[in-house]
This record gives sequence, structure tokens and C-alpha cells, in this order.
Amino acid sequence: MLHHFVSSKASSWVIGLLWIPLLSVASLAEGMVQYNRDIRPILTENCFACHGPDANKRAADLRLDVRDQAIAGGALVPQSAEESELWKRIISTDADSVMPPPESHKSLTEKQKELIRQWISEGAEYQSHWAFIPPKKPELPHVRNGGWVRNPIDRFILAELERRGMEPSPEADMRSLIRRVCYDLTGLPPTPEEIKAVLEDPSPDRYENYVDQLLKRPEWGEHRGRYWLDYARYADTHGIHFDNFREMWSYREWVINAFNRNLPFDQFTIEQLAGDLLPNADLDQRIATGFNRCNITTNEGGIIDEEYRVLYTRDRVETTGQVWLGLTVGCAVCHDHKFDPISQAEFYQMAAFFNNTTQAVRDGNIKDTPPIVPSHWPRTALALPNSKA
Repeated sequence: MLHHFVSSKASSWVIGLLWIPLLSVASLAEGMVQYNRDIRPILTENCFACHGPDANKRAADLRLDVRDQAIAGGALVPQSAEESELWKRIISTDADSVMPPPESHKSLTEKQKELIRQWISEGAEYQSHWAFIPPKKPELPHVRNGGWVRNPIDRFILAELERRGMEPSPEADMRSLIRRVCYDLTGLPPTPEEIKAVLEDPSPDRYENYVDQLLKRPEWGEHRGRYWLDYARYADTHGIHFDNFREMWSYREWVINAFNRNLPFDQFTIEQLAGDLLPNADLDQRIATGFNRCNITTNEGGIIDEEYRVLYTRDRVETTGQVWLGLTVGCAVCHDHKFDPISQAEFYQMAAFFNNTTQAVRDGNIKDTPPIVPSHWPRTALALPNSKA
């Protein structure tokens, strides 16, 4: 699945991963202040707790996370920092008016102040939450040292290095590259025999060929699947109280197999969230729904069943939000989220999808708690697709 996005000639992919933070920087107009990149983090850290989305905590009826409201209240006067109340408060020397206030124990650096001043002077433009801005294919930047470039990603890397007056590091020796890529793709070191074979390979594409070999190994899926299973909060036990054993291994095998057969990400998503609802769902697709059975469960004698049923629902909403939406939705359990764009009402609207489960609340002492999918080895292994997507 993940290497759906990896060229078979993957050297550029491995190098590119190290430079992802630079790509957006290099593609922006030099010198322009960007709200999401430069301003939102400052306001989030220092201002939104009192002047953000949470109406119950909002002070002075001032909301800075919405441009129209910030302008209407006079906090922002686009293209005129000197007339903006926000800027006046930031540079004030009066303890009664300076922002952030002294009792917050927060203060802005001179660099942060200058960013805000420049942003207001440039028009105080806001941007949507970065996660909801559709990606656009950027123009390839011009570089002076075109001979260093081997692929389009290199242009973004080199453009940023040249902007900073830096030179690329010398290329690593082949032995180092072999070790790095083997750890990256399998989580394991290469054997001495592997290293020897690649070093003695006369092909000009020996490194790329070695990467292709690693992507075909079962260890690729095991290594990449390990990270996904952490997101899914996978465990072979219930996770609390006596932490007893439970049968979840078939879901683990499904994840590993999905990576190794290069399952497309849209199908990877659908099968985990609704595999059992697909027309004529097979065993493989029903096993995939184990994603939502990986939550912590208990069998403590003193619990209130309804309380824990709600906690299980909350866990599923929070996990789904973090994994599939990239949002920390948990704050919206108690109030509108202060930083991510989700309200308390939206949290509970989403919770309604998970609020009709038939799962028993006290299942911590039961190995196979219904609803279950009977899965027997090696029958499960035979049912899992072996072909490459």
C-alpha cells in the first residue's frame, strides 16, 4: 500500500523523505509570510486559548482565529500594523494592556513580533487549516547547479540549500547506503552476504535494484505494518485491569499482508472501516474491520457499564479522527476544539456512528467476545490474497 507512492527506482524516495519539511518552504515566494506556516503557530501558542474557537473561554469578545471577526473588532487592520489593536498590544510596554498578558507567563520573541507585523502589513491573509487545502503541483524551482539534479525532488532540495547559501553533502558511500536503506525498509541490518553481493554488482542500477529487492521481502510489510498497528492501538491483550489475552493476530496479519501486496490506500481504508458492509464481503475484508476492535476493554467489577460503553465509543472516535482525518479530535469531547477545526457538536455527530455497537462492555476476561469473525490458521493464510495489487 504505502509503496504505491514509491518509484521502483527508489533512491530519490529514500533521500526525499529526509527533506519533506523543506518542500513547502522552497515552493513559497521568498520573503512572503504565510499564515499556516508562520502565524498560526504563534497565535495558537499565545492567543487562541483566550481569543480562539472556544466561546466559553473567549475574552473581550475577541476572536482571532476568524479573519472577519478579527477585522470587525479592530484587532486587525489589513496592510496597517500601526492601526491594528493586535500590534499595539503586542508592542505595548504597559503591563495592563500588553499581550500576551504577564500572568500568562508567555511572551513573543522579536522574530515572532516581526512576522506578525509583516503579515499584517501584507494584508493579514488567513488560510484554511492546512489539512483541508488541496495539494497543488508546484512549479519546479530554478537552480544554479543543475548538474547535481537527478530527479524533480532534487530541485526542491537544492533550491532551498542554495537559498541558504549551503552546499549539498557529499554522496554517501555504497556500503552506508545499503545499511541505511535496509534499516529504512525492513527495520533490519543487511547481512554481510547482501552487502557483498551489492558491492560486487557491476550494474549502474545496483542500488535501485537492491531497493526493489527489499520492497519484495515480507519484512517490508512487517516493518511498515508495525507503525500502522501502533496507530490502530493493536495489542494481543485487553490493555487494562488483568490485561488478559485476546485473539487479534489475524488483524495484524491482514495489515502486514496489505502492505506486502501493495493494497491501494483507498481500499485499505474502506476495508478497515467498513469491510464487513461491502457486498459479498469475504473473510479478508471482515478481518480488516479488526481496526475498531483494538480498543482497550476491561472486566473490572466496580465499573458502570454505560460509562465504559461511552468510553469505548469515545476511543473509536478519537482514534478514527487521528488516524484517518489527521485531527486531534479528543479535545472536542468537552468543548469546541481550541486549535483543530472541529466543534463539540461535530464530535458527537461522529460518535453516533460508533454508538450502536453490540460489543459487550465487560469482556476483559473473555478471549472471544462477540461479535467475532471465526478465523483459523492456516485457513486464514490461504484466504489472504497473495497477488500484488
